[in-house]
Amino acid sequence: MTYAQEKVKPYSPEGSKAEQVETMFNHIAPAYDRLNHTLSWGIDKLWRKKALRTLRAHAPQEMMDVATGTGDFAIQACRQLHPRRLVATDISEEMMRIGKEKVRKAQLEDRITFMREDCTRLSFPDGSFDAITVAFGIRNFEDLDRGLQEMRRVLRPGGKLVILELTTPERFPMKQLYAAYSRWVIPTIGRLLSHDRSAYVYLPSSIQAFPQGEIMKKVLQKNGFSSVVFRRLTCGICTLYTAEK
Repeated sequence: MTYAQEKVKPYSPEGSKAEQVETMFNHIAPAYDRLNHTLSWGIDKLWRKKALRTLRAHAPQEMMDVATGTGDFAIQACRQLHPRRLVATDISEEMMRIGKEKVRKAQLEDRITFMREDCTRLSFPDGSFDAITVAFGIRNFEDLDRGLQEMRRVLRPGGKLVILELTTPERFPMKQLYAAYSRWVIPTIGRLLSHDRSAYVYLPSSIQAFPQGEIMKKVLQKNGFSSVVFRRLTCGICTLYTAEK
């Protein structure tokens, strides 16, 4: 299956999406955290807490945070769930460089390890992790099916996958308000704070093109996941997906 999101790229229709995403995040890394919290009005912190609460009863000891960026979700996971080990993976060295400093300040270096990984070709053995999280990064995958299959491969039987992703609201008036916000406000603020307008034109385009709700549920099931549930947050601006191997 080919998804429209795989054709949406940050800079050019030609060339590898993964390479363009890596270049984009290396470029905007210094402004990323400030932009993230500004554009979401800080609500992204509450979304992460809700996502991690779904793993509390599972009590995972070996975790991986895919597309970890600057490590916010990884740090929060360690504080909320207290795993023995968490591997934070990303393709952007600059984002992880900032994340490593945050982890050092949080005194979590003994539990969080950063590794540069391509999500479609993970280097870990089968059944390595009890739980995998992906927050606001799965729409950047070069190949969604391969990425999901790789995450399922490295999960242990019964292991949990938790995905947070930005989505487009479906109901009036939030649908209309969000359309205006994503068309005008996000690119403007993105350009001012990161000096990379293309990155924040790509953001709403990639959200709109990505499979959402019931469609994403079917994608997860097609790639071997069971017990797939999704929940829309904040009037549909974000969606939380949970699934099991």
